[in-house]
Amino acid sequence: MKHGSFRVACLIFLACIAAVSAFGDEKTIVLESIVLESFDGDSDYDWRLDASKFATKSDEETFPKLAYVPAWPTAVFGNNRDGKDLKSLGIWGRFDRRGYNWIDVYPVAKDGGDDAAAAEIPIPGRVQIMDVWVWGSNFDYYIEAYVRDYQGVVHTIDMGSIAHEGWKNLRIPIPNNIPQAKRLLPRLESLSFVKFRIWTRPTERVDNFYIYLDQFKILTDIFETMFDGDALTDPEFIQDSWGSGN
Repeated sequence: MKHGSFRVACLIFLACIAAVSAFGDEKTIVLESIVLESFDGDSDYDWRLDASKFATKSDEETFPKLAYVPAWPTAVFGNNRDGKDLKSLGIWGRFDRRGYNWIDVYPVAKDGGDDAAAAEIPIPGRVQIMDVWVWGSNFDYYIEAYVRDYQGVVHTIDMGSIAHEGWKNLRIPIPNNIPQAKRLLPRLESLSFVKFRIWTRPTERVDNFYIYLDQFKILTDIFETMFDGDALTDPEFIQDSWGSGN
C-alpha cells in the first residue's frame, strides 16, 4: 500500500513539473528594442508623402512637402551630435479648407526613383510596443500607424494627439486583437509596417504647418520555443527544399 502511494505521489510530482515547465515556456519572453527607421538616410527605405484631395496645389508649389532636416529630440541624442549625421523627417503641409484632411507618410525601396512603389517594413518578433518621436507646434492633429498581419488585414493603431509643443515620444502598446501568431507551425507570424497617417481636425486651421518625425522604434519579443525539428519551419529551408511553389 505504501509502495503504491509513493508511486502515485511521484507521478503527481512529475506531472506538476511538466505543467510548470510548459507554463513557464509559454510565458518566456526576450524583449529587444529595435529602431525600424532612424530617418538619418542610412536605412533600406526612402519615404514619400500622399495627401487627401484638398491639399494645396498651384503652378508654383504642391503640398505636402518632405525634407530630411538636421534636427533631433534632445531627450534622445542630447545637444552634441558626437560626429553623427543626425536627421529627422520633416513635413510641410497646407490644405485649402478645414476638415478631416490627412497626410500619409510611407516607405518605398531605397533609390527606387520617383515612381518607386510603396514598400512595407518587416517587424521582427511579436511586437509589444511601438513608438515614434514627433515634433508638433500645438496644432490639434493626431497620428495613426498602419500595420499588416499575416492574413493581409491592415490594422489601424491610434498613436495619439500631436497637439503639443516641440518633441514628444508617442508610445503605444499593440492591441491584443492584432494576430502575431497562429496554432499551426510555424507559429510566429510577424507584422509589417505600412504607413503613418496624420489627420487634421475640422476645428483646426490647416493653411500652413510643420511636423517632424524621428526614431521610429519597437519593443518586441524575439523568443521562440525550440523543439525537435524546428528548423523545418524556417522559410529559407522550405524555399530551398520545395521551390517557389510555396
